[in-house]
Amino acid sequence: MDSQLKNGPEKNNLENESENSAFLANGEQFSVSRQISINQKDTTCGVWCLKGNCLQKFANKKAYVILYGLLGCIFSASFAYFNGTITTLEKRFKIPSRTTGIISVGNDLSQLLMSVILSYYTGRGHRPRWMALGMYTVVLFCIMTALPHFLYGPGLDALSLTKEFQLNDNSTSDSFLTEQSSFLCSSNHKNDTQCEEEGSNFSPQLILFAAQFISGIGGSLYYTLGVSYMDDNIKRSKTPALFSFSYFIRMLGPAIGHGLASICLKVYISPSLTPTIDTKDPRWLGAWWLGWIILALILFIFASLLAFFPKTLPRAAIRKEIKRQASRISNKPMEAEPETLPSFKDMIKTFRRLAANRTLMLNNFAAVFYFLGYMPYWIFLPKYIETQYRQSASASSLITGSAGLVFSAIGILISGLIISKFKPRARYLAAWNVIVGAVSVMGIISYAYLGCEENDNRAPVLPSGELNPISDCNSDCYCDYVKYNPVCSSDGTKTFVSACHAGCKKLIGINGTDVFADCSCLRQENKLVENRVNDINTPINWDFVRPGSCSVDCFSQFYMFLCVVCLLKFSGATGRAANFLVTVRCVEEKDKSVAMGFGLMLMSLCAFVPSPILFGIIMDKACLVWGKTCTGNGNCWLYNGESLRYTMNFTAATFVFIGTLFDGGVCYYVKNLQIFDEEIELEEDIATAIN
Repeated sequence: MDSQLKNGPEKNNLENESENSAFLANGEQFSVSRQISINQKDTTCGVWCLKGNCLQKFANKKAYVILYGLLGCIFSASFAYFNGTITTLEKRFKIPSRTTGIISVGNDLSQLLMSVILSYYTGRGHRPRWMALGMYTVVLFCIMTALPHFLYGPGLDALSLTKEFQLNDNSTSDSFLTEQSSFLCSSNHKNDTQCEEEGSNFSPQLILFAAQFISGIGGSLYYTLGVSYMDDNIKRSKTPALFSFSYFIRMLGPAIGHGLASICLKVYISPSLTPTIDTKDPRWLGAWWLGWIILALILFIFASLLAFFPKTLPRAAIRKEIKRQASRISNKPMEAEPETLPSFKDMIKTFRRLAANRTLMLNNFAAVFYFLGYMPYWIFLPKYIETQYRQSASASSLITGSAGLVFSAIGILISGLIISKFKPRARYLAAWNVIVGAVSVMGIISYAYLGCEENDNRAPVLPSGELNPISDCNSDCYCDYVKYNPVCSSDGTKTFVSACHAGCKKLIGINGTDVFADCSCLRQENKLVENRVNDINTPINWDFVRPGSCSVDCFSQFYMFLCVVCLLKFSGATGRAANFLVTVRCVEEKDKSVAMGFGLMLMSLCAFVPSPILFGIIMDKACLVWGKTCTGNGNCWLYNGESLRYTMNFTAATFVFIGTLFDGGVCYYVKNLQIFDEEIELEEDIATAIN
């Protein structure tokens, strides 16, 4: 197959053309022989025996940009899917938010440890194949994340809320009534010993962390090698537009991931069973594991296709050769490709060279603080919407993916097209990032004031900000280990953690619906109900509560919040192309891959690792009701919305403000940076040579 390629028309076009070509270099006209010799092995598309002209026609920048974007789309969809199913994972395996934050930084830890080293050694090899190998680790990540469901099943909490469980021989209707009765106020200490053993199993958490750690290897190879390969194989004038286009495709991934999470979470965690509750019930557990199987299959297919790309695209190889000839004729020295083999000594020398680059370091630290402030919204936004605006897990994932992330994709695409068309100076690009940072700070601060007062007032919160579920009316009920099972007063104005916390002592039926009655905390609201327990039609005075939280109308505040989210997503995305261009233009060409890996290491160390943990702790501090396990607290069921809103948003705004100050420093130091060079490029001759 190789011999056919060498003797084919492409070989003749590339090496045997003797016609001269004219071009301008430094204002003078020169003539260059079109005897162009390139390495066929490096420009041939395919793997092993899978080569040929049918594949070679895809060895171009358009095919690469589209495939790179699609692969990034599914890759980012997998992390968005994880974020969209966080609350379900926490409920299923009794995981607090601080532990979820630690799990989510597993991939950032591996990037911190390996990104620079991997980018240094693999950046000089066959980058598409290294990227494909990295994506296979992401496939493994998807499989491992779904593994806990197949090892541990849907859990007893989910099974007990199904019709099949209630009709089972070992779980008769009498036992179901006993289960319901466990939520009632008890005059003895029996509830005090009914803690949950399931929350003490740390194996699922370890599996999830290991999966995240493995995915970081693929993530670092994809980001560091992918953009450097793109920039090396595309004209500089077209880089912003094509980079933005690939990023546009990739930005659709989170929308797909959250959309897939929304669809899967509408399916019960065990699809073969019939649940007795609906998706609006806080105890609902969706099929969080289902999407991982779909994502793993698609990722494997796209990763395999990426491995078929050549080490260097044919056009880029010809362009470099023409530029080399032009440099030789014009007696202008041209930067030679690095001849030294990768070594530890050279790697340390490269790191020192990058650390001394002021523009690069300021740009990296600006990105660090920007990500520090925005990480909680990328990871915990669905949960934030659930707690602040009382949306279901499914709706929160769908809204997060479809609203803000689509605006991000549009922003990155428009900015790339504008930069490619008008070719602004580096200082203008950096100044725009300062403006974007200022808008982000104001927008995040506005989040703190876009709360739902009606939702904030539903929980019995003390002036100190703490919940006081124990009062005189239920002090003798021993409700410490009663599961979170919210009930609403008959007038729809007050929500209790459970019927036990409302002081209810009886379970009765009204019009076919079970309600909890004889509630000591509602003595002042006497209602006439039928005594279904003894089947007596004599009306008696009993105070009662209905299962479920009281309804809350937060839609107007929620829509305002979404508008601000979309604005910030759009404005923030317009600065991505500028950040990328500054990073790859302020370093030597041979250092592009390492510079990307160096920046990724800094962001992992200073932003990606600490930010989820910090904001996970902030969320846990705002928790009002913890699920109790025999080893301590499990997941949080109810948050202090006002406290969480102010603490989280003002902390994030502070980080973004510091990042904006660093962007100001970038704006000062890039005044002499050249983004778009006067390039010597013979597109017509190149097209003739490879066609």
